[in-house]
Amino acid sequence: MTRELPPPDPDRATNRLCVIDCDIHPKTGMEDLKPFLAKHWWDTLDTFGARPRHGFASGFPYPKSQPQAARRDAWPPGGGLPGSDLKFMRDQLLDFYDLDYGIMNFLSPTGQGFQNSDLSVAMAYAANEAAKVKWTGPDKRLKASIVVPYEDGAESAKEIVRLAGQPDYPQVQMLSRTSELAGKKRYWPIYEAASENGLPVSFHVFGYSGWPSTSGGWASYYIEEMSEHSTSCQSLLASLVIEGVFERFPKLKVVLIEAGFGWLPSLAYRLDRNWKRLRAETPHLKRAPSEYIRDHVYVTTQPMEETEKPSHLIDTMGWIGMDRILFATDYPHWDFDDPRHALPAGLTPAQRRMVLSENARKLYGFA
Repeated sequence: MTRELPPPDPDRATNRLCVIDCDIHPKTGMEDLKPFLAKHWWDTLDTFGARPRHGFASGFPYPKSQPQAARRDAWPPGGGLPGSDLKFMRDQLLDFYDLDYGIMNFLSPTGQGFQNSDLSVAMAYAANEAAKVKWTGPDKRLKASIVVPYEDGAESAKEIVRLAGQPDYPQVQMLSRTSELAGKKRYWPIYEAASENGLPVSFHVFGYSGWPSTSGGWASYYIEEMSEHSTSCQSLLASLVIEGVFERFPKLKVVLIEAGFGWLPSLAYRLDRNWKRLRAETPHLKRAPSEYIRDHVYVTTQPMEETEKPSHLIDTMGWIGMDRILFATDYPHWDFDDPRHALPAGLTPAQRRMVLSENARKLYGFA
């Protein structure tokens, strides 16, 4: 007996919650990278290890109460680490929320921040190739940020050019703690290659620069480390503006991921105030710092500073620009944001659509 299907819902297209998730953390293992690493580099890793710039840091970068910084329910039933199983990711995220697209940002293993620059280059290449095989190939909703060995600007530019134009890779990924401030000219080849190829450059928090998150040494507690993510992004953004990166590359777009954004207006106010008094020092800047920020910078929603009065958060979002805010879940991490409930009450339906999907669709050129 043939089962009768229900008639199509004419309102589904308008009632559906369209969501583009701009921060998903898949877990790609070293075995996934092995086919794309030359034997020399695999043997180097096996014999000598990675030699990260954080070589003297001790302790796990996430709180031990939340292993892998993951939701307790994000561990795949068949084994493996959170974010490592595509089927389970579909069940919990892609299909569960009917995502239009999801942009993946890889934290490890990527080779970013290794002391050995050549190994870093090889690892970044392998991570990008593995992303296509394990994630973006099997599920076209998933897109991969281009991992670059960002301490080597020239090699990073080559990797960007190699992958530019492929729909699997809509942006370039750096981390917020670079060995020098992000506006320094050693990183300009990255911005030039990204700009020329129409790719935004994202800065995800964390990084392996060898420096602590503070200007005065290593923090004692994880809560300090986590709260300092916003200050690392303030430093890199001030550097990008004042060093003239946006003046030099007027088409460049930058996305700040997982750093909050409540701090952004006050940083812009302070930069504008000081620039008016010290502008003779930076004749290469043709506009006020806040104007560069408004034209070039995007932020993701997770984590948002949740104010007691939603109107205060909405005022902050309005200053940044509702067209510059991108929704993110941070899946599978413990502070995951549900797209049905994460945004503050008081946003108009049009504003919610902008944040949940329309801004990302325009920025990344998604259909």
